[in-house]
Amino acid sequence: MLDFFKNLSLIKRIAIGIVIGALLGVFVPQWTFIAVLGDLFVGALRAIAPILVFVLILASVAKHQTGTKTFIKPIIALYLFTTLLAGVIAVIASFIFPLEITLQQVSEMQAAPQALSEVVNAILTNIVQNPIQAMSEGNYLALLFWAALIGFALRNRRQQTKDLADDLSTAITHVVQLIIAVAPFGILGLVYQSVATTGIQGLAQYGQLLLLLVGTMLVVDLIAYPLVAFFLIRQNPYPLVFFCLKESAIPAFFTRSSAANIPINMMLAKHLGLSEESYSISLPLGATINMGGAAVTISIMTLAAVHTLGIEVNIGLAIVLCILSALSACGASGIAGGSLLLIPLACSLFGIPNEIAMQVVGVGFIIGVIQDSVETAVNSSNDLFFTAVAELADLRKKGKDLKLKERLAN
Repeated sequence: MLDFFKNLSLIKRIAIGIVIGALLGVFVPQWTFIAVLGDLFVGALRAIAPILVFVLILASVAKHQTGTKTFIKPIIALYLFTTLLAGVIAVIASFIFPLEITLQQVSEMQAAPQALSEVVNAILTNIVQNPIQAMSEGNYLALLFWAALIGFALRNRRQQTKDLADDLSTAITHVVQLIIAVAPFGILGLVYQSVATTGIQGLAQYGQLLLLLVGTMLVVDLIAYPLVAFFLIRQNPYPLVFFCLKESAIPAFFTRSSAANIPINMMLAKHLGLSEESYSISLPLGATINMGGAAVTISIMTLAAVHTLGIEVNIGLAIVLCILSALSACGASGIAGGSLLLIPLACSLFGIPNEIAMQVVGVGFIIGVIQDSVETAVNSSNDLFFTAVAELADLRKKGKDLKLKERLAN
């Protein structure tokens, strides 16, 4: 039996863990010690991810040779464009399917940012945070900044120093592989905890809203993003889409953390044969600014409040909301509570008072067990997807064979 389990692919072992975790959650919800497996797994990933990102970027920049091609600019452009596109689709979906929600008072809620300038200021301040503190808190913008600076400083050092940095990055990568190998047990614990403590009763009242949120995210992920990819690579993008969904979105769904999914995306990017000098920077950056799922959440939740209050929305305000939700979403990772606590910022565009807006945030937390999971899966899996698309698009422009099937089959 043990040999059979060991011979299965990781994704099949994870599927078995999901089934067992769900069954245990239904039949023995009192066995709370099982949830510790999930806590340990997510904790280990969150702990190693900042170290992995810092060391990989430092080593990658230090050994970079002048003239070596990287794809950071087109990847960032894709991140920003598709986040805006997701916001536009969410606004359209909200007007096609206008929903009203039952608002309820929520006490002791964390203060939300009142202006976009607060979000921007927080992002800029985070960039220059102490690197040791940034590593302990998982501040990836600061880690990117300091690792790149130190890497540039190491370019003119002795080769032995560069080799040491490279060996350290290889060692940390092996540690990550060991942690990922126990993912089936970690996800078993996460599924158990979700089923045992939440169930579906708390979601029933807001089923339509949840359906609109998840449905819109699926349209973005399965239709809009593949169309963008097809335009760039001129090949059927769905094999790559389904690879990213299966290998990256599933772990991200259960960990509910883009940061915790960075090590998994790093391993998958290496599997696809992508440039380490690109993905070592683009993947942690994507966990910060590639927030299409967050843009969907901000737009739909805001317009649900607008429809509930009977506020008229003209085309100008709708366009501004698309832009505001996209810009706010890019700062969601820097705000405690993520996309939900940026809803009051978008609500202020329509003159909705903060007291009512925070009630909308409360509704978001009620459905958050599903909403946040799907949002994270969309965001994190597409960090990998667009990193791959940008590199493949460059190969197509040069007339080279993309070898997409071979990359996915490796």
